[in-house]
Amino acid sequence: MHVLESIRAWLSEQGVAYRELEHEPTRTSEDSARVRGEELSIGGKALLLKVDDAFGLFVMSAALRVDSGAIRKKLNARRSRFATSDELFELTGLVPGSVPPFGRPILPFDLYVDESIGRNERIAFNAGSLEHSIFLQTGDYLRIAQPEIFRFARE
Repeated sequence: MHVLESIRAWLSEQGVAYRELEHEPTRTSEDSARVRGEELSIGGKALLLKVDDAFGLFVMSAALRVDSGAIRKKLNARRSRFATSDELFELTGLVPGSVPPFGRPILPFDLYVDESIGRNERIAFNAGSLEHSIFLQTGDYLRIAQPEIFRFARE
């Protein structure tokens, strides 16, 4: 619950209006969209990737898939891979499916957001828990998260 509490406090400090929903545990983007009653594309899927020697958090519409080649090209990297479940837990205390779309000050990573996030008025995401989702306006999300934005998702 530490990450969820940190998100709540940070959103309040930043003056960001948000809605929270408690629900059954959801591990997949599809399950999350179903319990939220939202289109899959509204979901912000956050993936922890190791690019060369550093971990970064990559956020895209849950309706899309990551294009690792685009990430390597943009970041001038030779290798990229998904973090393992063990690495994710060691670095964040979180399990797959619970990672929120925030780098610093919530999670200790550089944050990259795919252009697809800007297509929707709002973003929804599991907030450090498989049982808690947060909804907020996309403009507010981008303003406070301050990510590097580029295209790295595909259909």
